Amino acid sequence: MKPKEFIEKIQAGELDEQLKKLYGNSKEALDRQRARYIEATEEFAKLFPQHEEIHIYSAPGRTEVGGNHTDHQHGCVFAGAVNLDVIAVVAFHNEGIIRLKSSGYPQDNVELSDLSVHSDETGKSASIIRGIASKFTEMGAEIGGFDAYTTSDVLSGSGLSSSASFEVLVGTIIDKHYNAGKAGAVEIAKIGQYAENVYFGKGSGLMDQMVSSVGGFVFIDFEDTADPVIKAHSFDFEKAGYKLCITDTKGSHSDLTDDYVSVPTEMKSVAKQFGKEYLRAVDENEFYEKLPQLRENCTDRALMRASHFFSENKRAMYEAQALEKGDINEFLALVNRSGDSSANLLQNLYSCKNPQQQAIPLAIMLSKRVLAESGAVRVHGGGFAGTIQAFVPVEKAEEYSTAMNSLFGEGSCHILRIRPVGGIEIA
Repeated sequence: MKPKEFIEKIQAGELDEQLKKLYGNSKEALDRQRARYIEATEEFAKLFPQHEEIHIYSAPGRTEVGGNHTDHQHGCVFAGAVNLDVIAVVAFHNEGIIRLKSSGYPQDNVELSDLSVHSDETGKSASIIRGIASKFTEMGAEIGGFDAYTTSDVLSGSGLSSSASFEVLVGTIIDKHYNAGKAGAVEIAKIGQYAENVYFGKGSGLMDQMVSSVGGFVFIDFEDTADPVIKAHSFDFEKAGYKLCITDTKGSHSDLTDDYVSVPTEMKSVAKQFGKEYLRAVDENEFYEKLPQLRENCTDRALMRASHFFSENKRAMYEAQALEKGDINEFLALVNRSGDSSANLLQNLYSCKNPQQQAIPLAIMLSKRVLAESGAVRVHGGGFAGTIQAFVPVEKAEEYSTAMNSLFGEGSCHILRIRPVGGIEIA
């Protein structure tokens, strides 16, 4: 499809049904997305005017609903793709190079003749592109290259996983065009994790990529990370009378690496006492029976974090079951218990290095005041700084959003919906 033709289709409303599926039915959402896709196409045409044929792709961010810090211990998680995404306008060629320009960032140029790990690319998006291309080449795909312009409304540092959506986007582009779609959603997620772990230099779990790639509500059991058990779920919060709200507390993520690393490290230190690598392999009853002995070799915080894992791991499954039964009250009670466990046992609401900065606890405090006995609220994502998640009664959504925006700045509170599909080619 030519850029001008795609813009005309958008303007004529010919892609409205696809856009509604991704972003919702409201006129405001449709108008915003039409303008966004047109702007991205025009920007691509300026950057790469030599191309006549384009393709359009999208990959969503994700929200963790249950399973806070369980995936890295081979546990269970319950999460959903959201209606914030990264989109790409792409043109393919056989020049042996991937040129990708993301809005607001320098252009990345990855030569496909060299797909080895580049130490100077650690922590940069070029490493992700190179790592994904390398894995597909290893799988037998003959990659010819492409030019792309991407733009994202997945909030960076929000716990909605902008990095995973980018990885899924690149994986989807390559799989659809050069691999005849043979990899599929699950394998694309694994490829994204591989690129992030080996090329980007970040030891992440697989949850973020899996949810972005698969889409919808997803329950994942990572007991066997090579072959995770995945079960899709569906539930309409708005029909049940609730809105899903994510509030960015604007806390800085700088200097938090030690806090994030400490969680899996301490959990593994407990597992080690049982001769295991991960807590999932440890018997919960045996853990509690041996607490006095464990305290001789493990810190108190490590033991509390292990306790959080055991309860949170089961809670993720119970939350999925509650929504499957349509029991919104049981689901909300479980979300609140998850939030309490994260605060009291996992202890990831703020950094011990800077205890005066407690934006997440402050946001949760105000949320509970506004919600009173209704809804639910918890820390969202990795914690220590960033975002909270709330399930807010529809009739309180405006009051809640106003309260959060007043405290953390206009636009801090985002009312989201679950997106039913993962990484896709739109046109």
